[in-house]
This record gives sequence, structure tokens and C-alpha cells, in this order.
Amino acid sequence: MNLIRTAMLLAFMTALFMAVGYMIGGQSGMLIALLVAAGMNFFSWWNSDRMVLATYGAQEISEANAPEFFGIIRDLSRNAGLPMPKVYLYDSPQPNAFATGRNPQNAAVAASTGLLNMLKPEEVAGVMAHELAHIQNRDTLTMTITATLAGAISMLGNFAFLFGGSRDSENRSPFGFVGVLLAMIIAPLAAMLVQMAISRTREYSADRRGAEICGNPLWLASALGKIARGAEHFPNADAERNPATAHMFIINPLSGERMDNLFSTHPNTENRIAALERMAGEFANGSTGGAMAANGLRKARSVPDTVWGRGDNQKPKGPWS
Repeated sequence: MNLIRTAMLLAFMTALFMAVGYMIGGQSGMLIALLVAAGMNFFSWWNSDRMVLATYGAQEISEANAPEFFGIIRDLSRNAGLPMPKVYLYDSPQPNAFATGRNPQNAAVAASTGLLNMLKPEEVAGVMAHELAHIQNRDTLTMTITATLAGAISMLGNFAFLFGGSRDSENRSPFGFVGVLLAMIIAPLAAMLVQMAISRTREYSADRRGAEICGNPLWLASALGKIARGAEHFPNADAERNPATAHMFIINPLSGERMDNLFSTHPNTENRIAALERMAGEFANGSTGGAMAANGLRKARSVPDTVWGRGDNQKPKGPWS
């Protein structure tokens, strides 16, 4: 089903991209837009992980320099039946995390230093399980390509504003000024709405699957509350410069949205927490995820605070120190 949804999404976005080209330059514009869309899809598919990780200055880590954090992700990957992804840290006081990569065999997960400083081990496990769920559902590829095409459609809209479509009678927009106006306003808005609606739906799905992977929905519920509060107090300068990547994070890094609406990339955090709390009740009753809940992430459940560099009277140092 995820492959079908991905194919339908890419087909719609590509058709919208071609429609904008047609509105601006007629048949020639549509053909050029098709070729550009194909090239951008391939480029995004092949380079999505490297582009995003470079944007945030993420550094790859290993078990040698972050054994506890690395070990939690390894155990979660085993629970999910996934290959071990590459693990990255990026320097930001804002607690947040994201996943990227074109498929589970070429995936990466990244967490901020703020996330590891602020959250307990079991909360970190819940967050990283959510990111692994995105990898398992192939959301990372879908959303990266969608963001690329949405940005390209907006770029074409700007092109229409600057040049007003082709002046050549053979390549002129058949809709005239109306076509240029639609290319400038309606098409970018439609692309943005599709991108955001898909992102919100997939966050709920990843929350549920992540809870199954780690074995305890309340770990993720607790983490979401802390991350949402942290995101409001600690800005992410890189995300502000690259807002098209905001949908990739577990919580919107740009602002603390308070409601589900057409223009939010993430669902309301309170709604997500409530859904996870209901799921915890299902776990307790044995009606959902029984085997996974029973096995869970045993290592993370029993990990004391001291594995994160914390004693009874010490502040957290972080597992990378």
C-alpha cells in the first residue's frame, strides 16, 4: 500500500508540475517541465540523505563514541526487522530528530544534541522508534521527493511572475494571463496542501508503528511533550533557513503549532499524545501489539540514568562525550 500511495503521490505532483509548465509555455513548457521533474525525482531519490544531513551539519557516530545511543537504535532496528541505519548527531539545543534515505538499506537517523541532553533513555527510544517507522514505511523517500517537487512548482510560479509566460505564439500559454496567474498562485498552494496533508497522516502512522517497535506508547508520548516545549524555547537556525525540510522532523522545528489545519506540517502534539495514550490502554488490555509489547526494548527499559553520564548528583553529559 505504501508503494501504491508513493506512486500516486509522485504521479499527482509530476502532473501538477507539467500543468504549471503548460500554463506558462504551452506544449513546449509542459515537455520541459516533464524532463525537469524526472531529473529532480532521480536526483532527490539518489541524494536525499546526503543533502539533508549536510544541511544540518550532522556527524556520523559509531558504537565506539556513543555506545548507549547507538545500542538503543541497534535494538530498535532488530525489533523492527530493519537493517541498522547510519546514526548521526547534529549540534542544536532544540530537541528534535529526523530520518532520511531512499530505502531501508540506505537510511540514516539523526538526533540533536539537545534531544539527548533533555530526554530520558526510554524517551529517546520512543523517538528513534518513530524515526525507524518512517524508514520502514518509506516515508523518507516520499516526503523528500514531494518537498523537491513542491519547491520546483513554486519556482515555476516565480518564473511565471517574472516573465509572464512565453511570448512565442507557438509556445504561448493557451490560458493567457489567467494561466500565468494560476501558475503563480493556485499551483504552488495545491502542492503545499498535498505535501502537508500527507505529512500529517504519516506522522500519526509513524507514531503508532514506533510505539509497536519500542513496546511502550507512553515513552513516545512523554518525549513528544518535552520536544514540543523545547522547540518553542530553542530556535533551529538551519531549519529556519530551510523551511522545506520542516516536515522531516518529529516535531515542527519552525514553530509550536497549536492546531491541526491546512497549513501545518505536523499534527497537534496534544492529539498525538492522546492517540498514544489510547494505544497504551490497548497494549495493557492485550488487544494491540501484544508480542511486541511483551518483548519490547528490554535493554532500554532497564537502562539506568548513569549510562547517559548521569549520577545521582550530576547533570547529563550526553552519550557522545
